[in-house]
Amino acid sequence: MKKFLQFLTVLSIISVTIVACSKDIQTEEPEAVSQDVLAQIKALGFDTRGAQKVDGGYLVENDIVLTEEQLSNPHPNTPDMIIANEEHYRTFNLVSTAYPTIKVRLNNTSANHQSAFSAAVDNAIARYNALPMRIKFQRVTSGAHITINSYYQVSNTLGSAGFPTSSGAPYSTIQMNTYHYSTSTSSTNVNYIATIMAHEMGHCIGFRHTDYMNRAYSCGSGGNEGQTTTGVGAVHIPGTPTGPSSGSWMLACIGSGVNRPFTSYDQTALNYVY
Repeated sequence: MKKFLQFLTVLSIISVTIVACSKDIQTEEPEAVSQDVLAQIKALGFDTRGAQKVDGGYLVENDIVLTEEQLSNPHPNTPDMIIANEEHYRTFNLVSTAYPTIKVRLNNTSANHQSAFSAAVDNAIARYNALPMRIKFQRVTSGAHITINSYYQVSNTLGSAGFPTSSGAPYSTIQMNTYHYSTSTSSTNVNYIATIMAHEMGHCIGFRHTDYMNRAYSCGSGGNEGQTTTGVGAVHIPGTPTGPSSGSWMLACIGSGVNRPFTSYDQTALNYVY
């Protein structure tokens, strides 16, 4: 997920966070992405600008991790697709019934953020578990299906995750960039961090950005971030709106300190898929 901020707000975050989290700073240069891989990313319809090699695959659009499997298998076998408008969308791959309870572990390396992150994980899990879905989330200390890691990097990326595997396992890793988060345990900050975590958990179980076909809706600029008929796919979820879905937890960008609990359309989408 990408942050959409005014310049002065960015400056204020930098001045606070560099002091609080300098021990976590990530100083290495991103690994160069080969032209062959860039061509594969482009063939799936994703923007190649700023693509980075990361653990588990390639980070594109500041938020989405494409795995090697997704790059090498661009033609899934599914008739269930629709050309995009601005509804809610899922990927071709969903979490299978082999995972009725998805176990989530927090692996936070920033001691300053531990209290806020811990409360936010519980908050994000509670949001999902309040819905009558066939899958539930459970926080664990070991044996996790999804691990939430932290790092520090001066970038626009709030967090990132990928999509379920072809075998139906949830994507296993969420990366949270502490550069953007204060250490406060106020309800405003915890709700904000929980919103980002819930968004990345949404990717892990197969949800695309609500505005993936036109990121300008929430980001101010940008276009379509992926094809509907190849790669990870963008399958319309019945019952969701055909116009912009204001306030959705799966919008691509978000302002600082914003809380996005599930809207009624978000709940429709989650309940329909799971």
